[in-house]
Amino acid sequence: MGMTIAEQILAAKCGRTSIGPGEFVLASVDVALANDITAPLAIKTFEQVGTGKVFDENKIALVLDHFTPNKDIASANQSKFVREFARKHKIVHFWDTGTVGIEHCLLPEQGIVAPGDLVVGADSHTCTYGALGAFATGMGSTDLGVAFALGKAWLKVPETIKFVYSGELRPWVSGKDLILHTIGEIGVEGANYKAMEFTGPTIDALDMAGRFTMCNMAIEAGGKAGIMNPDKKTEEYIKGRVSREYKVYKSDPDAVYSDTIEVDCSHLEPQVSFPHLPSNAKPISEVSAMRIPVDQVVIGSCTNGRIEDLRVAAGIMKGRKVHEGVRCVVLPGTQRVSLEAIKEGLFETLVGANCAVTTPTCGPCLGGHSGILAKGERAVSTTNRNFIGRMGDTSSEIYLASPAIAAATAVKGYICSPDDLETTTKVARKQ
Repeated sequence: MGMTIAEQILAAKCGRTSIGPGEFVLASVDVALANDITAPLAIKTFEQVGTGKVFDENKIALVLDHFTPNKDIASANQSKFVREFARKHKIVHFWDTGTVGIEHCLLPEQGIVAPGDLVVGADSHTCTYGALGAFATGMGSTDLGVAFALGKAWLKVPETIKFVYSGELRPWVSGKDLILHTIGEIGVEGANYKAMEFTGPTIDALDMAGRFTMCNMAIEAGGKAGIMNPDKKTEEYIKGRVSREYKVYKSDPDAVYSDTIEVDCSHLEPQVSFPHLPSNAKPISEVSAMRIPVDQVVIGSCTNGRIEDLRVAAGIMKGRKVHEGVRCVVLPGTQRVSLEAIKEGLFETLVGANCAVTTPTCGPCLGGHSGILAKGERAVSTTNRNFIGRMGDTSSEIYLASPAIAAATAVKGYICSPDDLETTTKVARKQ
């Protein structure tokens, strides 16, 4: 009996030739990740384990991205604690203010994750790296602290749901729309503790940025992991980034799935997820007719902070201004993304449109800083969650959407499509 890509990776990491869903395994970790919020507790747990040294200073990644540059004394002390640990244990992959990026944009960009890896992170959106053909999953800081010490993670092998996407995408439809639609169809518990394997001709045609976005939000359907079989686009992306050896795994033709779901994308519209669940997805044609006004637009985050996302937003905003009643905050994914955006003139366009462009940071996504919502305010955001109080006051509202919808909304002042703007040039992302 064949195995899925998720099962093959986990089998390899625990020294087995085969495993099946429901089994518990102790697997060797290739990358253990934490940030300025989750690392302190992981470090304290590591110290309690008592090994005295980390299992491999090359396989731990510490990214100070949530509250940096430090917003207050508490966040400064947290970062200092992590910084001292990184220096003491000579952690190779450590990023601080000035070099840091949003972790799930940064690690793939820097070549830290490779196909076939087992990645565990004290952040639920660690599942992003499945776009590279890695098994990547979030876990609690205490479990991660043990991984820091022993290089092992105790996991239950998940069942896998196979999603098959077909059909050519319409203008403005992106990976964000595919995943919002999918979550809308199966619900926020539709993939509880299951690997979501994204396949099909539409995925084959999707760029890496769109693939990262889809895997990033697998957790929003309850998924243990989002994952894709590596292909030529994957190889092209990691070329010149990943310098170590790695092994590519792909699902066997006779792999067994708990379910197979087919999605016809040919008529799919851009999606908007209404408060207060990512599953409350609606097509933009329905939403535009409602003319829902907004106070703020957020473009960026680990979900949509890549250069491709900024190109789409800037292309729509070029020659236009953010609506006078709207604040638009742009969060580049990494310093490299910022530099590229500067070289391409994207920042000039965005700042010229009256956007506030920040240093790479998670910022308002988790209600941290750089764009907190006040009582009763409404935002459209390219982030991944729209729970009550996620971005500020508990009476505020968050609508999730793609960079294209967010940019058009910022200009118009209400949730709409770029097609609702006058003389819009269709510069939808090339697949």
